[in-house]
Amino acid sequence: MRLIASDIDGTILGHDGKISTRTVEAFAAAAEAGIGIVFVTGRPPRWLDPIREQIGHTGTVICSNGAVSYDLGREKVLDSHVLSWDTVHQVRRIITEIAPQPYFALESLSGFHVERGFYGTRAPAGAAGIVPSVLTPDMADGGIVKILAVLHSGNADEFLELVTPSVGSMVGVTHSAPDVALLEMGPHGVNKAVTLAQYAAARSIDAADVVAFGDMPNDIEMLGWAGAGYAMASGHPDALAAAALQAPRFEFDGVAQVIESRLAALHLA
Repeated sequence: MRLIASDIDGTILGHDGKISTRTVEAFAAAAEAGIGIVFVTGRPPRWLDPIREQIGHTGTVICSNGAVSYDLGREKVLDSHVLSWDTVHQVRRIITEIAPQPYFALESLSGFHVERGFYGTRAPAGAAGIVPSVLTPDMADGGIVKILAVLHSGNADEFLELVTPSVGSMVGVTHSAPDVALLEMGPHGVNKAVTLAQYAAARSIDAADVVAFGDMPNDIEMLGWAGAGYAMASGHPDALAAAALQAPRFEFDGVAQVIESRLAALHLA
């Protein structure tokens, strides 16, 4: 084990925004042992405060499902993959034709843009200061890294199955929201595994030496690529099916349990 790559939400971070003390201590012990740590998330750079404030991580974070590599300490984008406005326009048109009343948002390197209706009747706490507006081509100048589409009915699995055959050749389609029909679409061919593999290769680390943790469909490729890919027992069935290994449930500090066990094995070797 030379590198730990961990998802954030539902893997180490709960709905209450907290990372357990045991998990924080497990990552600290791994770092002390000289093991690299990188977080790999669907979150954009602006939503990384929990790992900076609670774990003290100031290194690289792979964000937006692999579309952005971000230096958290310097608050600097290191690399990015972006979508053209033409792709955004085509994807919106197709989904609007086949899905019942979808609403869209765009994640760019310069900010978050939502159209009216995206949040439904109740905007989340993180939406403070974001004013819904018409999505326009000039937003591509900020470097669009993700299209989000939401339905205010149904679930994400059904929505994914509906639209992937029509837009899957233009964008990568996945989801990470367990309780809402929200899809995340990024540059085609880009996912967590692709960018993590590049990160590891730059440090001469083989996949066999990577331990990865995740819980949702947007983690599937990463869990399959890593030499030791652990799906959380509390995770999505598709993530569990894709991973060779399983970590205990999130509420039982599953990531911490695995890290502790692997560190103990290294000390005994």
